[in-house]
Amino acid sequence: MKVYIVGRGAVGTFLGDRLTSIGVDVAYAPRDLDAVTPYDADVAIVATKAYDTDGAIVTLRKAIAYPEKCVFVSPQNGVGNEEKLADAFGANNVVAAALTVPVDRDRDGRASAAREGGGLAFAPVGDTAFNWLTATFASSGIRVAVVEDWRALKWSKLALNVVANASCAILNVLPARMVHFEKIFTLEIRMIREVRAVMSAMKITPIDLPRYPVRALIASAALPSPVARAVMARRIAGGRGSKAPSLLIDLRAGQTHSEVDVLNGAVAASGHTNGVPTPVNSVYTRVLDDIAHMPQLWAKYRERPEALVAEVEAEMRRVKALTRGV
Repeated sequence: MKVYIVGRGAVGTFLGDRLTSIGVDVAYAPRDLDAVTPYDADVAIVATKAYDTDGAIVTLRKAIAYPEKCVFVSPQNGVGNEEKLADAFGANNVVAAALTVPVDRDRDGRASAAREGGGLAFAPVGDTAFNWLTATFASSGIRVAVVEDWRALKWSKLALNVVANASCAILNVLPARMVHFEKIFTLEIRMIREVRAVMSAMKITPIDLPRYPVRALIASAALPSPVARAVMARRIAGGRGSKAPSLLIDLRAGQTHSEVDVLNGAVAASGHTNGVPTPVNSVYTRVLDDIAHMPQLWAKYRERPEALVAEVEAEMRRVKALTRGV
C-alpha cells in the first residue's frame, strides 16, 4: 500500500508515522509545486489547513499518477473540503474523516498523541465502502470508527471545533480564562445553539465521535443558560483549558488566512441559506477575518470581552430589525 500525504504538519506527520510503523510506504508532497513528481498512490491524505485545500488539489493533480485508482481522504477541520475533492476526483473516490486524537509536536518535529483517547472516524462520500482502508488504520493502533453519513461526521466535528475557539482567538485568551468571562461564555452557548439550529434545518443529526460525546455537548447548550454554563465550563476546562485553540495559534503566528470561514463561517453561510439567524457565528467570522487581514485591529478586542459582546448585540439588533421588516 502506498500513501501520499499533502501537509506535513502535526496531523499529516502523526498519520504518516503511524502508517509507516506498520510497513506502509508513505511519501509527503514537497512544498514547491515544481518539485512534485508522479507517485502511484493507493491513498492520498489531505492534511493541510482548509484554506490550502485548493492548492492541495493542484498538487494532487500533478502527483497522483492514477487518480481513478486512488482514495482521497480528508481529516481536515471544517466543512467544504470533501465537496472540493469530490468535484476534482469524483465522490466515489473521496472519504471524509475526523481525527479526535489530540496531537502535539516535540522539539524535533515528531508528532504524537498529546494524551490517550480519541480516534479516527471515516465516512465515504460516495457509494463505495473502503473496508481495507479502515482496517489499515486500525492495525496502526488508532481507534477507528465508520460512519454512514459523512455530512453528520463533518458537522459533528465542527461542533467540537467551534467551542472556545474563535472567541479565544479574538480576545487573545486561553479557554480556561474565557470561561470566566460570563457574557462571552453566554455567547458561546448561543453559538452552539445556532449550530444545532442550522444542523436541524439541514436535517443533519449530530453523532458522537471517538472520545467525544458530541450529542451531549449540543444537548447541554439547550439547557437553561446557568446550567449550560456550568456543564460546558467543566468540559472546556478539562478538555482544552490551558491549550491555545487552533484559530488563536494561527493569529499569534501572523497567519493572514483563517479556518474560521469553514467553521463559524460555514454555520453563518448555511444559516443564511436555510433562514436560520446566526448572529454570534456571523460576528465571530467577520471579526476574526478582519483581525487576520488587519492585525492592528486586534488591539480593540484583546482581553476586552465587552467589545466583542457589543458587536454581537449590534448584530442581533440588526437581525431583529430585518425580521420585523419582513
